[in-house]
Amino acid sequence: MARICIVEDDLHIAQMIEATLTMMNYDCVRCEDGKQAVETILNNRFDLILLDIMLPELDGFGVLEKIRSREIPVIFLTAMGSVSDKVRGLRLGAEDYIVKPFEAMELLARIEVVLRRFHTDESSILQYDEIQVDIQRHTVTKDGEEVTLTPKQFDVLVFLMKHVDLAVSRDQLLSAVWGYEFEGESRTVDIHVQQVRKKMGLQGRLVTISKLGYRLESRNNR
Repeated sequence: MARICIVEDDLHIAQMIEATLTMMNYDCVRCEDGKQAVETILNNRFDLILLDIMLPELDGFGVLEKIRSREIPVIFLTAMGSVSDKVRGLRLGAEDYIVKPFEAMELLARIEVVLRRFHTDESSILQYDEIQVDIQRHTVTKDGEEVTLTPKQFDVLVFLMKHVDLAVSRDQLLSAVWGYEFEGESRTVDIHVQQVRKKMGLQGRLVTISKLGYRLESRNNR
């Protein structure tokens, strides 16, 4: 289980982030100002830091400079969206930079990318009931039998398995699987989800949410 330090002085935003990450089984610690964050980070183990820039006591840039020796990956979360701010943060060593407001699913996707980059020894196996996915080998099995999926079908299944019991919009799937610059339409998502549902026998488990998208439900919610 990855341990994440959330450094954010806006209580509402911090609670939203913590609730989202806890739902995905991340272990979270919250800090409300820069000095508290430095002390907490230097005296504890973390796999990732989500760091606001406009903080009381010490801003995010200052925090990053003081904890850089720990070599913990950092994602900046901030309302400061200027190019100069982004460049400064990245030059200081941040792995990513997300401008507020942002969607929870985008944050989760960015976190997964950074954690994969820094923890390549972690298991690449995803399990959902009788379905097993090996991300590194790019294989899918059901009840021990291999199932052939196209690359996009594979990516759709992986995304849904990483977000079990969460409502996933068509736009979120388009962004995660086809990329933010994709110029197609949401019908593309519907077709691929239908194909995944049929090939993997997920009728009744991969459900359609009217006017939104889809949800892959665990046994506890069925």
